[in-house]
Amino acid sequence: MKWGLYLLGGLTVILIGIQFVPNELPTVETTNPEDILSSGIVSEDIAALLKNSCYSCHSNETVYPWYSYVAPSSWLVAKDVREAREELNFSNWQDYDTMDKLEKLDDIAIEVGEETMPMGIYTLMHPAASLDDFQRQNIVEWAEDAMDVVLEEEDEGED
Repeated sequence: MKWGLYLLGGLTVILIGIQFVPNELPTVETTNPEDILSSGIVSEDIAALLKNSCYSCHSNETVYPWYSYVAPSSWLVAKDVREAREELNFSNWQDYDTMDKLEKLDDIAIEVGEETMPMGIYTLMHPAASLDDFQRQNIVEWAEDAMDVVLEEEDEGED
């Protein structure tokens, strides 16, 4: 019985101790003039879906829940947000060249269509971010249509 108390005490000390390990969450910026929403290729309906299901990881407008400030979950959140922003950052949309935009839109259509995004672990903690079949189809169709718009904009820019 004593070893159980020692073990519990040791775990408590470790959990308290790891709170002092430095961990910087990626910064949050609410003013993003290069955002995809200001590009003209996103309808209000799609914008609402993206904001609700994608933006917390794939933009500079991350909303960090309480557990984002408690180790060890804070380490995972910081890592996931950094990686997500590297893969696709809606806040920096205008900075992507045409080929990158097309690739990102294609990836959105595939990932959302195959139900790999938003990630299951994310929707487990944020059920409101889940997408139903109709919402998924809307995002897939938007991404496919947006690829045509991006190509048209490129053609117009060359004239």
